[in-house]
Amino acid sequence: MRKPIFSANSRWKVECRTGLLSALAAVVLSALPLGAEEMPAQTPASQEQVEKLLSHRKDHFKGAETLRDRRTAFRDFMESLPEPTRIQIRHVDAGGVEAELIWPARLHHPIGRRAILFIHGGGFYSGSIRSHSLLAGSLAKAASSDVLLIDYRRTPEYGYPAQVNDALSAYRYLLDSGYSNGNIIVMGDGAGGNLALETVLRQMRSRQPLPAAVVALSPITDLAVSGASVTSNAANDPVLDKTALEALRKAYLGNNSATDPDISPLYADLSGFPPLLLQVGSGELLLDDTLRLADKARKDGVDVTAQVWPGMPHQWQLFPSVLDDADKAGQKIAEFAIAHFADPPAQ
Repeated sequence: MRKPIFSANSRWKVECRTGLLSALAAVVLSALPLGAEEMPAQTPASQEQVEKLLSHRKDHFKGAETLRDRRTAFRDFMESLPEPTRIQIRHVDAGGVEAELIWPARLHHPIGRRAILFIHGGGFYSGSIRSHSLLAGSLAKAASSDVLLIDYRRTPEYGYPAQVNDALSAYRYLLDSGYSNGNIIVMGDGAGGNLALETVLRQMRSRQPLPAAVVALSPITDLAVSGASVTSNAANDPVLDKTALEALRKAYLGNNSATDPDISPLYADLSGFPPLLLQVGSGELLLDDTLRLADKARKDGVDVTAQVWPGMPHQWQLFPSVLDDADKAGQKIAEFAIAHFADPPAQ
Protein backbone atom coordinates (compact mmCIF):
# COMPACT_ATOMS: atom_id res chain seq x y z
CA MET A 1 0.00 0.00 0.00
CA ARG A 2 1.08 3.56 -0.64
CA LYS A 3 1.75 5.75 2.37
CA PRO A 4 -0.16 9.05 2.53
CA ILE A 5 1.85 11.79 0.85
CA PHE A 6 0.08 14.86 2.23
CA SER A 7 -0.52 15.75 5.86
CA ALA A 8 -3.38 14.24 7.83
CA ASN A 9 -4.95 17.70 7.94
CA SER A 10 -5.37 17.80 4.18
CA ARG A 11 -9.06 17.85 3.28
CA TRP A 12 -9.73 15.65 0.30
CA LYS A 13 -12.64 16.97 -1.72
CA VAL A 14 -13.01 14.14 -4.20
CA GLU A 15 -15.04 15.18 -7.22
CA CYS A 16 -17.28 12.74 -9.08
CA ARG A 17 -15.29 12.81 -12.31
CA THR A 18 -14.30 9.14 -12.50
CA GLY A 19 -17.20 7.90 -14.60
CA LEU A 20 -16.97 10.82 -17.02
CA LEU A 21 -13.21 10.48 -17.49
CA SER A 22 -13.46 6.72 -17.99
CA ALA A 23 -16.18 7.13 -20.62
CA LEU A 24 -14.17 9.84 -22.37
CA ALA A 25 -11.07 7.65 -22.35
CA ALA A 26 -13.00 4.83 -24.00
CA VAL A 27 -14.13 7.14 -26.80
CA VAL A 28 -10.64 8.56 -27.34
CA LEU A 29 -8.92 5.19 -27.37
CA SER A 30 -11.42 3.82 -29.87
CA ALA A 31 -10.44 6.61 -32.29
CA LEU A 32 -6.66 6.63 -31.91
CA PRO A 33 -4.67 7.38 -35.06
CA LEU A 34 -2.61 4.72 -36.73
CA GLY A 35 0.47 3.87 -34.67
CA ALA A 36 -0.74 5.31 -31.35
CA GLU A 37 -0.32 2.88 -28.49
CA GLU A 38 -3.36 1.99 -26.39
CA MET A 39 -2.39 1.91 -22.73
CA PRO A 40 -4.19 -0.36 -20.23
CA ALA A 41 -7.48 0.85 -18.78
CA GLN A 42 -7.22 2.94 -15.63
CA THR A 43 -7.79 0.96 -12.43
CA PRO A 44 -10.17 2.02 -9.65
CA ALA A 45 -7.16 2.49 -7.34
CA SER A 46 -5.55 4.81 -9.90
CA GLN A 47 -8.78 6.77 -10.26
CA GLU A 48 -8.89 7.34 -6.51
CA GLN A 49 -5.25 8.45 -6.40
CA VAL A 50 -5.77 10.94 -9.22
CA GLU A 51 -8.90 12.40 -7.63
CA LYS A 52 -7.14 12.94 -4.31
CA LEU A 53 -4.17 14.60 -5.99
CA LEU A 54 -6.40 16.86 -8.09
CA SER A 55 -8.39 17.90 -5.02
CA HIS A 56 -5.18 18.86 -3.24
CA ARG A 57 -4.04 20.79 -6.31
CA LYS A 58 -7.35 22.61 -6.53
CA ASP A 59 -6.92 23.89 -2.97
CA HIS A 60 -3.57 25.43 -3.90
CA PHE A 61 -4.86 27.12 -7.06
CA LYS A 62 -7.88 28.84 -5.51
CA GLY A 63 -7.81 32.51 -6.51
CA ALA A 64 -4.76 32.11 -8.75
CA GLU A 65 -5.72 34.15 -11.80
CA THR A 66 -2.57 35.79 -13.18
CA LEU A 67 0.44 33.91 -14.52
CA ARG A 68 2.49 34.99 -11.50
CA ASP A 69 -0.27 33.80 -9.14
CA ARG A 70 -0.38 30.44 -10.91
CA ARG A 71 3.42 30.21 -10.75
CA THR A 72 3.29 30.64 -6.97
CA ALA A 73 0.43 28.16 -6.62
CA PHE A 74 2.26 25.53 -8.64
CA ARG A 75 5.44 26.09 -6.63
CA ASP A 76 3.61 25.67 -3.32
CA PHE A 77 1.71 22.64 -4.57
CA MET A 78 4.86 20.85 -5.72
CA GLU A 79 6.72 21.75 -2.52
CA SER A 80 4.04 19.86 -0.58
CA LEU A 81 5.42 16.67 -2.13
CA PRO A 82 8.43 14.73 -0.86
CA GLU A 83 11.87 15.42 -2.27
CA PRO A 84 13.64 12.63 -4.18
CA THR A 85 15.76 10.16 -2.26
CA ARG A 86 18.80 7.97 -3.01
CA ILE A 87 20.29 10.45 -5.46
CA GLN A 88 23.32 12.73 -5.62
CA ILE A 89 22.99 16.36 -6.73
CA ARG A 90 25.54 18.86 -8.01
CA HIS A 91 24.67 22.46 -8.85
CA VAL A 92 26.19 23.40 -12.21
CA ASP A 93 26.39 26.29 -14.64
CA ALA A 94 25.19 24.66 -17.86
CA GLY A 95 26.44 27.10 -20.44
CA GLY A 96 25.13 30.07 -18.51
CA VAL A 97 21.95 28.27 -17.39
CA GLU A 98 21.41 27.35 -13.75
CA ALA A 99 20.98 23.60 -13.42
CA GLU A 100 21.29 20.56 -11.21
CA LEU A 101 23.08 17.41 -12.28
CA ILE A 102 21.36 14.47 -10.63
CA TRP A 103 22.55 10.86 -10.57
CA PRO A 104 21.75 7.67 -8.62
CA ALA A 105 23.46 7.29 -5.26
CA ARG A 106 25.12 4.05 -6.27
CA LEU A 107 28.73 3.14 -5.61
CA HIS A 108 29.52 2.19 -9.19
CA HIS A 109 27.30 4.59 -11.14
CA PRO A 110 29.41 5.89 -14.07
CA ILE A 111 28.73 9.64 -13.84
CA GLY A 112 29.46 11.39 -17.11
CA ARG A 113 28.50 8.53 -19.43
CA ARG A 114 24.74 8.86 -20.08
CA ALA A 115 22.50 11.89 -19.60
CA ILE A 116 18.88 12.96 -19.84
CA LEU A 117 18.47 16.69 -20.44
CA PHE A 118 15.21 17.44 -18.63
CA ILE A 119 13.48 20.71 -19.59
CA HIS A 120 10.69 21.31 -17.08
CA GLY A 121 7.18 22.33 -18.00
CA GLY A 122 4.96 25.02 -16.54
CA GLY A 123 3.56 26.96 -19.48
CA PHE A 124 6.85 28.81 -20.13
CA TYR A 125 6.10 30.93 -17.03
CA SER A 126 6.20 28.41 -14.19
CA GLY A 127 7.96 25.30 -12.95
CA SER A 128 11.48 24.96 -11.61
CA ILE A 129 14.19 22.52 -10.63
CA ARG A 130 12.33 21.84 -7.38
CA SER A 131 8.95 21.22 -9.03
CA HIS A 132 10.38 18.54 -11.31
CA SER A 133 13.02 17.02 -9.06
CA LEU A 134 10.89 14.05 -7.98
CA LEU A 135 10.48 12.82 -11.56
CA ALA A 136 14.09 13.69 -12.42
CA GLY A 137 15.41 11.68 -9.48
CA SER A 138 13.13 8.77 -10.30
CA LEU A 139 14.34 8.71 -13.92
CA ALA A 140 17.99 8.92 -12.89
CA LYS A 141 17.54 5.72 -10.90
CA ALA A 142 15.30 3.89 -13.37
CA ALA A 143 17.46 4.67 -16.42
CA SER A 144 20.83 4.49 -14.60
CA SER A 145 21.56 7.90 -16.07
CA ASP A 146 22.65 11.36 -15.08
CA VAL A 147 19.83 13.90 -15.39
CA LEU A 148 20.53 17.56 -16.11
CA LEU A 149 17.50 19.51 -14.84
CA ILE A 150 17.66 23.15 -15.92
CA ASP A 151 16.12 26.43 -14.73
CA TYR A 152 15.64 28.34 -17.97
CA ARG A 153 14.36 31.92 -18.15
CA ARG A 154 10.58 32.20 -17.92
CA THR A 155 7.78 34.49 -19.04
CA PRO A 156 6.51 37.11 -18.43
CA GLU A 157 9.99 38.38 -17.51
CA TYR A 158 11.49 36.84 -20.65
CA GLY A 159 9.68 35.90 -23.86
CA TYR A 160 10.64 33.78 -26.84
CA PRO A 161 13.39 32.89 -27.77
CA ALA A 162 15.09 33.08 -24.34
CA GLN A 163 13.70 29.69 -23.28
CA VAL A 164 14.86 27.85 -26.41
CA ASN A 165 18.24 29.55 -26.24
CA ASP A 166 18.73 28.33 -22.67
CA ALA A 167 17.67 24.77 -23.50
CA LEU A 168 20.02 24.66 -26.48
CA SER A 169 22.88 26.03 -24.35
CA ALA A 170 22.30 23.26 -21.82
CA TYR A 171 22.33 20.58 -24.52
CA ARG A 172 25.59 21.90 -25.94
CA TYR A 173 26.99 22.09 -22.41
CA LEU A 174 26.50 18.33 -22.13
CA LEU A 175 28.36 17.79 -25.40
CA ASP A 176 31.17 20.08 -24.27
CA SER A 177 31.34 18.21 -20.95
CA GLY A 178 32.18 14.95 -22.69
CA TYR A 179 28.82 13.25 -23.09
CA SER A 180 28.47 11.59 -26.48
CA ASN A 181 25.38 12.76 -28.36
CA GLY A 182 24.44 9.09 -28.74
CA ASN A 183 24.19 8.87 -24.96
CA ILE A 184 21.96 11.93 -24.48
CA ILE A 185 18.15 11.94 -24.34
CA VAL A 186 16.36 15.31 -24.54
CA MET A 187 13.09 15.41 -22.64
CA GLY A 188 10.43 17.85 -21.49
CA ASP A 189 6.81 18.09 -20.36
CA GLY A 190 4.18 20.59 -21.51
CA ALA A 191 6.03 23.77 -22.44
CA GLY A 192 9.24 21.87 -21.72
CA GLY A 193 8.16 19.35 -24.35
CA ASN A 194 7.89 22.20 -26.84
CA LEU A 195 11.40 23.37 -25.89
CA ALA A 196 12.81 19.84 -26.15
CA LEU A 197 11.44 19.50 -29.67
CA GLU A 198 12.60 22.97 -30.73
CA THR A 199 16.07 22.43 -29.24
CA VAL A 200 16.59 19.38 -31.41
CA LEU A 201 15.11 21.10 -34.48
CA ARG A 202 17.68 23.87 -34.02
CA GLN A 203 20.46 21.31 -33.82
CA MET A 204 19.18 19.76 -37.02
CA ARG A 205 19.15 23.07 -38.86
CA SER A 206 22.70 23.87 -37.75
CA ARG A 207 23.81 20.35 -38.73
CA GLN A 208 25.16 19.71 -35.24
CA PRO A 209 25.15 16.33 -33.38
CA LEU A 210 21.64 15.17 -32.49
CA PRO A 211 20.64 13.35 -29.30
CA ALA A 212 19.91 9.64 -29.31
CA ALA A 213 16.18 10.24 -28.79
CA VAL A 214 13.57 12.73 -27.56
CA VAL A 215 10.78 12.36 -24.98
CA ALA A 216 7.89 14.87 -24.97
CA LEU A 217 5.16 14.57 -22.34
CA SER A 218 1.92 16.33 -23.33
CA PRO A 219 3.95 18.87 -25.32
CA ILE A 220 2.61 22.22 -26.49
CA THR A 221 3.23 21.77 -30.20
CA ASP A 222 0.80 24.31 -31.65
CA LEU A 223 0.81 27.85 -30.23
CA ALA A 224 -1.98 28.66 -32.70
CA VAL A 225 -4.21 26.49 -30.46
CA SER A 226 -5.98 24.93 -33.43
CA GLY A 227 -6.37 21.40 -32.07
CA ALA A 228 -9.94 20.16 -31.72
CA SER A 229 -9.27 18.82 -28.21
CA VAL A 230 -8.77 22.38 -26.91
CA THR A 231 -12.55 22.68 -27.28
CA SER A 232 -13.72 19.07 -26.98
CA ASN A 233 -11.76 18.46 -23.75
CA ALA A 234 -12.33 21.92 -22.26
CA ALA A 235 -14.79 20.59 -19.66
CA ASN A 236 -12.71 17.51 -18.87
CA ASP A 237 -9.16 18.81 -18.29
CA PRO A 238 -8.82 19.53 -14.54
CA VAL A 239 -5.35 21.10 -14.84
CA LEU A 240 -5.15 23.28 -17.95
CA ASP A 241 -7.99 25.55 -19.08
CA LYS A 242 -8.46 27.65 -22.21
CA THR A 243 -8.03 30.93 -20.34
CA ALA A 244 -4.66 29.91 -18.93
CA LEU A 245 -3.61 28.51 -22.30
CA GLU A 246 -4.42 31.79 -24.01
CA ALA A 247 -2.57 33.81 -21.37
CA LEU A 248 0.61 31.73 -21.57
CA ARG A 249 0.44 31.76 -25.34
CA LYS A 250 0.35 35.55 -25.50
CA ALA A 251 3.12 35.94 -22.92
CA TYR A 252 5.42 33.57 -24.78
CA LEU A 253 4.70 34.64 -28.37
CA GLY A 254 4.96 38.42 -28.12
CA ASN A 255 4.75 39.66 -31.71
CA ASN A 256 5.90 36.36 -33.23
CA SER A 257 3.73 34.15 -35.41
CA ALA A 258 2.07 31.21 -33.64
CA THR A 259 2.60 29.03 -36.73
CA ASP A 260 6.33 29.77 -37.02
CA PRO A 261 7.97 26.31 -37.00
CA ASP A 262 10.69 27.74 -34.74
CA ILE A 263 7.97 28.25 -32.11
CA SER A 264 5.37 25.56 -32.88
CA PRO A 265 7.03 22.25 -33.81
CA LEU A 266 3.79 20.98 -35.36
CA TYR A 267 4.59 23.18 -38.39
CA ALA A 268 8.23 22.09 -38.72
CA ASP A 269 9.79 19.63 -41.14
CA LEU A 270 10.61 16.68 -38.89
CA SER A 271 12.52 14.65 -41.50
CA GLY A 272 15.66 13.27 -39.86
CA PHE A 273 14.36 13.84 -36.32
CA PRO A 274 15.60 11.31 -33.70
CA PRO A 275 13.33 8.58 -32.30
CA LEU A 276 10.48 10.16 -30.37
CA LEU A 277 8.37 9.05 -27.40
CA LEU A 278 5.15 10.96 -26.72
CA GLN A 279 2.84 10.54 -23.72
CA VAL A 280 -0.47 12.31 -23.14
CA GLY A 281 -3.59 11.89 -21.01
CA SER A 282 -6.84 11.00 -22.76
CA GLY A 283 -8.78 14.01 -21.45
CA GLU A 284 -6.20 16.75 -21.91
CA LEU A 285 -6.67 20.00 -23.80
CA LEU A 286 -3.32 19.19 -25.41
CA LEU A 287 -4.34 15.71 -26.62
CA ASP A 288 -4.41 16.80 -30.26
CA ASP A 289 -1.11 18.67 -29.89
CA THR A 290 0.39 15.25 -29.23
CA LEU A 291 -1.61 13.16 -31.70
CA ARG A 292 -1.19 15.57 -34.62
CA LEU A 293 2.55 15.82 -33.98
CA ALA A 294 2.79 12.03 -33.85
CA ASP A 295 0.97 11.75 -37.17
CA LYS A 296 3.15 14.39 -38.81
CA ALA A 297 6.36 12.90 -37.43
CA ARG A 298 5.39 9.47 -38.70
CA LYS A 299 4.67 10.87 -42.18
CA ASP A 300 8.09 12.59 -42.08
CA GLY A 301 9.74 9.23 -41.46
CA VAL A 302 10.37 9.57 -37.72
CA ASP A 303 10.40 6.52 -35.45
CA VAL A 304 7.65 7.70 -33.10
CA THR A 305 5.83 6.05 -30.20
CA ALA A 306 2.68 7.82 -29.01
CA GLN A 307 0.99 6.67 -25.81
CA VAL A 308 -2.47 7.86 -24.72
CA TRP A 309 -3.06 7.17 -21.02
CA PRO A 310 -6.71 6.79 -19.92
CA GLY A 311 -7.86 9.13 -17.17
CA MET A 312 -4.50 10.85 -16.67
CA PRO A 313 -4.34 14.62 -16.09
CA HIS A 314 -1.72 16.95 -17.52
CA GLN A 315 1.73 16.37 -15.92
CA TRP A 316 0.71 13.20 -14.07
CA GLN A 317 4.23 11.86 -14.61
CA LEU A 318 5.53 14.37 -12.05
CA PHE A 319 4.12 12.28 -9.18
CA PRO A 320 6.05 9.00 -8.85
CA SER A 321 5.37 7.32 -5.50
CA VAL A 322 2.05 9.22 -5.42
CA LEU A 323 0.31 7.87 -8.54
CA ASP A 324 0.60 4.28 -9.79
CA ASP A 325 0.37 5.51 -13.37
CA ALA A 326 3.17 8.01 -12.80
CA ASP A 327 5.40 5.11 -11.78
CA LYS A 328 4.33 3.16 -14.87
CA ALA A 329 4.82 6.13 -17.20
CA GLY A 330 8.24 6.82 -15.72
CA GLN A 331 9.22 3.20 -16.28
CA LYS A 332 8.17 3.49 -19.93
CA ILE A 333 10.33 6.61 -20.29
CA ALA A 334 13.31 4.88 -18.66
CA GLU A 335 12.93 1.82 -20.88
CA PHE A 336 12.78 4.05 -23.96
CA ALA A 337 15.92 5.90 -22.88
CA ILE A 338 17.84 2.71 -22.15
CA ALA A 339 16.83 1.24 -25.52
CA HIS A 340 18.26 4.28 -27.34
CA PHE A 341 21.44 4.99 -25.39
CA ALA A 342 24.45 4.04 -27.52
CA ASP A 343 26.06 2.76 -24.31
CA PRO A 344 23.12 1.32 -22.33
CA PRO A 345 23.55 0.40 -18.65
CA ALA A 346 24.16 -3.23 -17.76
CA GLN A 347 20.89 -4.99 -16.98
